Amino acid sequence: MQSSEQAKSLPFNDPAHWDKMVATYEAQSQPFTTHFADAAVATLPIGPSSKVLDIATGTGAAALAAARSGAEVTAIDFSAGMVARVRAHDVANIEARQMDGQALDLPDAAFDAAVSVFGVMLFPNWRAGLREMARVTRSGGTAAIAVWKSADGAAVHLLLAQIIRRLYPGNVTPMPCTGLAELADPGRLAAAVIAAGFSVPAVAEITHDFKLNVGNPGDVDKLFEFMPHWSGLDADQSAAVARAFRAEIERGRVGDIFAIPSTALIATARRL
Repeated sequence: MQSSEQAKSLPFNDPAHWDKMVATYEAQSQPFTTHFADAAVATLPIGPSSKVLDIATGTGAAALAAARSGAEVTAIDFSAGMVARVRAHDVANIEARQMDGQALDLPDAAFDAAVSVFGVMLFPNWRAGLREMARVTRSGGTAAIAVWKSADGAAVHLLLAQIIRRLYPGNVTPMPCTGLAELADPGRLAAAVIAAGFSVPAVAEITHDFKLNVGNPGDVDKLFEFMPHWSGLDADQSAAVARAFRAEIERGRVGDIFAIPSTALIATARRL
């Protein structure tokens, strides 16, 4: 079981962690996050003459969606492994670069549109991430930012937090990314986007199921390993939560799949 200090130091902001996660992320998360990436990119008025920036591209879901419009896409991530994976897609109109989204090595007003899908919300300084997004977007250009509607995130993180809150109210360790909680509220998300230099955004809500493969119980148990929600529990509480988690899966599974509905907010705004 993790200590509180370990929870605070979980490697969400360590590029090396994401370097090691490339294959797992692409196999398990990208099929899910692609739904939201496609929705975010669909809000951007882009086409073959557009220059688009994808911030915290991961394995490239939003970049690939933007590239299908014919736009010239720059995809950045602080993880060299993620950048290498995007390059391996070998899409002619995507340039992938390793870069910190909180301090972009890009000129002012260089892009017609910018997008970040579950990226900026994880930055230690997410306000700087939004300001940088605004800085590199031309006046009149458009940005789309996707965040989770729950401070607990989505998918397995969300389900685990719900179970802990039901069994042990008040004993849920917050996720160690302040942007997750701050931007999970539509009003606060809109205020943050405006403060960064954009117009009043349109904020849409979209829900998709995370489809957890529960065919191998050992794989399900491994899900707890890096979850900060787990850190506030003692041994007896951990065992009780694990039992409740497995019972929830058994009640709701269809074959080897257990669906976890997860909701995102997508804010779309014009650069002032």
